[in-house]
Amino acid sequence: MSDIKKLKVFIGGKWIESKTTKYMDVHNPSTGQVIAQTPCCTVEEVNMAVEAAKEAFVSWSQTPVMKRAQVIFKFRDILESHIDELTDIIAHENGKVWEEAKGEVLKIKEPIEFACGIPTLMLGESLMDTSKGYDTTLYREPVGVFAGIVPWNFPGMIPMGWMAPLCLATGNTIVIKAASMVPMTAMRCAELWQEAGLPDGVLNIVTCSRNESEILLKHPDVKGISFVGSTSVGRHIYETAAAHGKRVQVLGEAKNHGLVLEDAPLERTAAGIMNSSFGCAGERCMALPVIVAQESIADKLVEILKMKASALKVGPAYDRTTEMGPVVSAEHRNSIIKWIEKGIEEGAELVLDGRNIVVPGYEGGYYLGPTIFDHVTPEISIGQQEIFGPVLCIKRVKDFEEGIEVMNSNPYANGSVIFTQNGYYAREFARRTHGGMVGVNVGIPVPVGIFPFNGHKMSFIGDLHVLGKDGVRFYTETKTVTTRWFDEDELKRTKVDTWDGSVGGGI
Repeated sequence: MSDIKKLKVFIGGKWIESKTTKYMDVHNPSTGQVIAQTPCCTVEEVNMAVEAAKEAFVSWSQTPVMKRAQVIFKFRDILESHIDELTDIIAHENGKVWEEAKGEVLKIKEPIEFACGIPTLMLGESLMDTSKGYDTTLYREPVGVFAGIVPWNFPGMIPMGWMAPLCLATGNTIVIKAASMVPMTAMRCAELWQEAGLPDGVLNIVTCSRNESEILLKHPDVKGISFVGSTSVGRHIYETAAAHGKRVQVLGEAKNHGLVLEDAPLERTAAGIMNSSFGCAGERCMALPVIVAQESIADKLVEILKMKASALKVGPAYDRTTEMGPVVSAEHRNSIIKWIEKGIEEGAELVLDGRNIVVPGYEGGYYLGPTIFDHVTPEISIGQQEIFGPVLCIKRVKDFEEGIEVMNSNPYANGSVIFTQNGYYAREFARRTHGGMVGVNVGIPVPVGIFPFNGHKMSFIGDLHVLGKDGVRFYTETKTVTTRWFDEDELKRTKVDTWDGSVGGGI
């Protein structure tokens, strides 16, 4: 263990060795080996990061938006030249297979490119003669220091795609609490931001426990919180931070459903389900862990899914022939196994069991094979609660109406999908589903970064979503300026103005 690299934290543009006595292990999920240790920062160090961000805000917020955009452009170019390096880091610390890890890096680049247009996105509004002689202009301005609290499942995309680009482009500064299991991707990106010319203190990265991160929720100099993680933790974050006067966005859990109607082309539909259900080992909030199948085609669909899932090559993430990698940790693997056992106990039919898979030469890795349950009824919890692993549940319904009722009864509503060739049902589904992101014959209905990632119901708490114009609004506040100018005759008059109900008066 003495040879294991001890990571530092990034505060005020410097890599600082923490004074903590507690370090947290970073594992390679493909082997189970410890590849680094990251500090559980002290309270003083978290406060230092906020102070650095506060000091940097003074000059960064006053930097012309065109110059801020130039830094974003530069980071985009540097990121593109490091795609393979970042892909390799994600594969090693998170367990995504190569193409999935590369896809995550590209999903960092997408919001960066959106943020490059920040001069246009921050345009205000104006109206001449709102009342005779009065003009009103609305400006968008940065808010201050933000904190990003991120999960382990997307160590690059969420902190460096969803949070940093719009936060920084709009003139704010940020403290990111990286996930302690997967901190290295964000840390490497911080070095690339520095190479792009981002001033010291504008971006800071710490790793710590929930106790220390609680500081960010109450710190008077932190103006907003962006969080991605469990709904239970998210509720606490929202309630605490909002009670301390902060703007908050919380992206929580999901249990996305896909409705398969009898007219859907089953082979093509099954391919889409496989990608969305077992891609990233099911560890994403836009996975498709529940299929609601019309009874008339359910048997055939389950047969195809079982055949395809059984053929998936499970192995180490960085082997480019691997089709499904490990889950992130031993603890998470055990949690998923308990959910599988609970499904069996509650009476669901286990069609494919992935619990006993062994990858030769990688026996220490955190592997699970694809798992499929059929005949999952409403009272069975594995069809209702987020498992966050490669477990697919099949629910059976007689028709479209019963299907959408089953789907809408779930408390989570990140995304929802329908597979059909019927335009009427597709339109009705889009209109009536509770899901915030809807797919028609699209297994993972995540929109491109110019649109918001807009979950509904228990999948999101707050008013403004990440990305798109919602993201710009979250990281800015508006100011309206009303002006009036006088000609020489008016200046010579001594009459005192009285309010006539037009702009420029009192309330």
